[in-house]
Amino acid sequence: MNVFKGKVFKYGNDVNTDVIFPGRYLNIFEPSEMAKHAMEDLDKDFVKNLASGDIVVAGKYFGCGSSREQAATCLKAAGVSVVIAESFARIFYRNAINLGLAIMVCPEITNVANAGDQLEVEPEKGLIKNITRGTTAQAKPLPPFILEILGNGGLIPHLQKSMKK
Repeated sequence: MNVFKGKVFKYGNDVNTDVIFPGRYLNIFEPSEMAKHAMEDLDKDFVKNLASGDIVVAGKYFGCGSSREQAATCLKAAGVSVVIAESFARIFYRNAINLGLAIMVCPEITNVANAGDQLEVEPEKGLIKNITRGTTAQAKPLPPFILEILGNGGLIPHLQKSMKK
């Protein structure tokens, strides 16, 4: 799996799926259109300031609320390379993996990364380097089967690829 490098967009605890992808846009089905509304109700400038490869950092229970897959879809389509949080809602965690969005648990992440910092993240090792501060943090490394799913672009492409073998 790739090493991710990007600027941090930092949020607090309990960021729910309703602010990651607002319910009023649930009639949008194209990921590129969904991306235009990512984090809109929490950070109106998120999409405008996001560059492909940037990183979302958050506190506890990221992705709580409804089980809408669109929350992970819009972040991935907007260009977020990885979401690193102290903890995740289980359904969001699984949706992210299924849709090919890298996601990592790091209990100390909010203490070691600030908005605007540049991070370098190695998912296989769980290593997070804060280039801006010159510090490191240890996340839970992603297991090989999850790395394989993410490397294939999500669960469906992964299954399609394995059925062709």
